[in-house]
Amino acid sequence: MTISRRDVIKIGMAAGAALSIPSVLRAQTTAAGARTVRMVKAADLRVFDPVVETSNVTIDHSLAIYDMLFSLDAKLTPQPQMVEKWGISEDKKTYTFELRDGLSWHDGTPVTAADCVASIRRWVQVPGGQLLMERAKDISRKDDKTFTIALKEPLGLLINLLATNSGQPLFMMREKDASRPATEQVTANIGSGPFRFNEALAKPGSSFTYDRSEKYVPRKEPSDGLAGGKIVKVDRVIWDNIGDTQTAFAALQAGEIDYVEQPPVDFYSTIENDSNLALQVLDKTGWVLCMRMNCLQKPFDNVKARQAMLHLIDQEAFLRVAVPDPRYGQTVTSLFGNGTPYSNDENTGWFKKGGDPEKAKQLLKESGYSGEKVVILQPTTIAWINDAAQLLAATLRKVGVNAELAPSDWGGLAARRANKGTVENGGWSIFITSDSGYGLTDPFGEVFLSANGDKGWYGWPKNDEYEALRAKWADVETLDERKALAREMQKIWWDFVGDVYLGQTLRPIARRKTLSGMIEMPGGFIPMWDMEKA
Repeated sequence: MTISRRDVIKIGMAAGAALSIPSVLRAQTTAAGARTVRMVKAADLRVFDPVVETSNVTIDHSLAIYDMLFSLDAKLTPQPQMVEKWGISEDKKTYTFELRDGLSWHDGTPVTAADCVASIRRWVQVPGGQLLMERAKDISRKDDKTFTIALKEPLGLLINLLATNSGQPLFMMREKDASRPATEQVTANIGSGPFRFNEALAKPGSSFTYDRSEKYVPRKEPSDGLAGGKIVKVDRVIWDNIGDTQTAFAALQAGEIDYVEQPPVDFYSTIENDSNLALQVLDKTGWVLCMRMNCLQKPFDNVKARQAMLHLIDQEAFLRVAVPDPRYGQTVTSLFGNGTPYSNDENTGWFKKGGDPEKAKQLLKESGYSGEKVVILQPTTIAWINDAAQLLAATLRKVGVNAELAPSDWGGLAARRANKGTVENGGWSIFITSDSGYGLTDPFGEVFLSANGDKGWYGWPKNDEYEALRAKWADVETLDERKALAREMQKIWWDFVGDVYLGQTLRPIARRKTLSGMIEMPGGFIPMWDMEKA
């Protein structure tokens, strides 16, 4: 196979970076055999609680150590996971759930219905569970293995909500942990899932270790998507935090690590030309790149300023930064992403190739913008967002916006974005993120699609008319009805501009070919069961 001069240069860069791999990592990996997998995640794990934080790294951590009542199979159909059997009353208002045998926490105590009740009651306080909060009359324990959810009115989506693989999935925690307020982080890291969090080997900022839970009893059904038997085929998984992407890639080439979640896009061709490495797209629904604005503070508390951003963005320019290989990127105008059942062209006249800077200037002037500082959160440890943030700052400055970058690692961004205050008080104006295209088919599970103000997700857009339409999603029964509703929702969204899309991409992971069994599943989360290392 022909290797270009550019590839040779990149290989040389990677080889040079290999010399800088921390010696402690080399020392650790020499003893790591086929039963240990080393991974470099896209971000450092800072917040462990999936109720407090929605970052993919937090959800992946939760998939490892916790379990769910229901999980989605490969066809996105909910299947019982911790539940053995369940039933619904004739009036469709009361659901009864019985837990399966063999469930225990990693501290040796049994999982009980009281744990599940506490976990659900905590989860309904956050955006992912708010629909259930609105419809629930009572969530209560019946006996040690049985609990009920009583509703004020029927909710046909209930099982789907309990099984959701987007936004904020529902994980079961011990009652003593789930009794904390939803705003207070659970730090115990004791679950009932297929992996145990190794507290003794935890090195925040450096690495986290997950060991196979020997007492975990998987379901008897074959593994199917996130459902079925969660069979752990390795003894240990280590997440190494290597902030420099070139160093991480060099470690992958050298066999020091087995997996890189977001390899540098410039190295895709080098990976494809390396007989020991493979690119693999795990989420084939793709990722929608998104710019969230702080709708509570100036200037984006004014709808005209948000509309200005919609017209300003040149998606193709951002795609060239995020994924230069055209095989992996395309523009997107539908609120529901490309290629989903609800993708549509309603109210997309704002889209213009190259953007429309003059229209953006006009709208900014109409908004009353008068030079306020616009702070863009810049995670320097995630290459594509780091580059996109710099492009955004430059784009804003060209139309007269006083844009300032606030560099940090992703953990710092995740902590700061919860601040609803002004930029002078540690707040922010814009951050860039992404979400699976699959998530955009689920207006209730997907936190990006809420517009309920400060009760919603970071950015806190608010529009009561849109929220009234979103509420109807729970009750419409046919695909055609949902498609029609999606058009109405999209029309309103692009008027009040809850956020701005920068494009849609496929995002392959890089792995050594000795690592196999990675689960391909829409939603963007990466479970670690089923993995094997030759």
